[in-house]
Amino acid sequence: MKCRICYNENLKMFLSLGYHPPSDAFLSNLTEPETHYPLTVYECAGCGLFQLGYVVPKEILYNDKYPYETGMNVDGVKHFRELAESVINQFHLGHNDLVVDIGSNDGTLLSGFKESGCKVLGIEPVKQLAEKSKEKGIDTYSWFFSSLMPEPLFIGKAKIITATNVFAHVDDLHDFMEGIDKLLADNGIFIIEAPYIGDLLENFEFDTIYHEHLSYFSPKVLHNLFKQFGMVIFKMDEFSIHGGTYRYYVCKKPYSEMFKINLGNGLGYHPDTSTCSAFVEKIEKNREELIWLLRSIKMKGKRIVGVSAPAKGNTLLNYCKIGPETLDYITEKSDLKIGKYTPGTHIPIVPDSKLLEDMPDYALILAWNWSEQIMNNLKAYTDKGGKWIVPIPEPHIIRTGAGAWVGIDGL
Repeated sequence: MKCRICYNENLKMFLSLGYHPPSDAFLSNLTEPETHYPLTVYECAGCGLFQLGYVVPKEILYNDKYPYETGMNVDGVKHFRELAESVINQFHLGHNDLVVDIGSNDGTLLSGFKESGCKVLGIEPVKQLAEKSKEKGIDTYSWFFSSLMPEPLFIGKAKIITATNVFAHVDDLHDFMEGIDKLLADNGIFIIEAPYIGDLLENFEFDTIYHEHLSYFSPKVLHNLFKQFGMVIFKMDEFSIHGGTYRYYVCKKPYSEMFKINLGNGLGYHPDTSTCSAFVEKIEKNREELIWLLRSIKMKGKRIVGVSAPAKGNTLLNYCKIGPETLDYITEKSDLKIGKYTPGTHIPIVPDSKLLEDMPDYALILAWNWSEQIMNNLKAYTDKGGKWIVPIPEPHIIRTGAGAWVGIDGL
């Protein structure tokens, strides 16, 4: 095993979460076979990259059963609308400028660029998502992006290339960057969004670790990668979305003179040993506390369900060994997941409406990074006396929609 960025073979094991099925491999029935793969994170002694040690083949992870659809999340749609508007205004995009989105999903991000008159092109390996994008009038190729993609298919060099929540999914980062270098215009901008390793560690977001997320970046690590391809980060923005995300603006080095680059110490930060050690200790403690909390509630004869079924939720459920004996079911609004079962733990997934019809005593929010939106959408549950459990950064109960936190001692 080598580092994806510097090819160093000196990798030290940082964390093992055991063996897990792919987090988005929801089951249509319980007779389907499941394969569990090691979920272990290593740190490179050379450049500091955190990466998974085992790579599940991408054809297994991103097949036609892939259930994540960007347009299903209201806050996510708003985030991408604002991204498109911001980029159009910052870089004065015109009708002749090409915007390419890698991992374009259902075309939500590109829709904002298309409406402004830009030429747009999506690259999305999941066929049914590519079809949804095409239905919006967006040209979309259903392939995995690589340096080997035939250039004649592209309608010129791209002024903007976006890869939001995609870069961490890439195994061969060097091949990916070679493709970016070929496709990006000399005065073009490459924009990525990726979970930030600092937030993951400091907020104990262990559930962000799953097989689709092959790498966990700091600005320093990405700076070292882009430097190898004659590119520089000239701007960074931080967002709370997905539990902590950085947006990096990257350009070819000669063009960087056009920008006033002042990132302060931003590129130099990298988590230290004490932060990493505290993370491992804390998530083990949090697992024990969450299991104790759920068992205490069940022992009182109360009912618990889950709300939302994101990929990260399946890391949490499998790591804590929470199954249908604890959660009666999990509610969802995505038709791609309703009627299926969670991978590994086999909890049935039902429509969100079931929560209000059934009124269980407690609801565990698995998409805790969208907890405010979820509680607002399901406010009637709170109004009728329902209680919320939020597992990250540490397990706690929310009794009212106003956000009053109650620790694990208060049931």
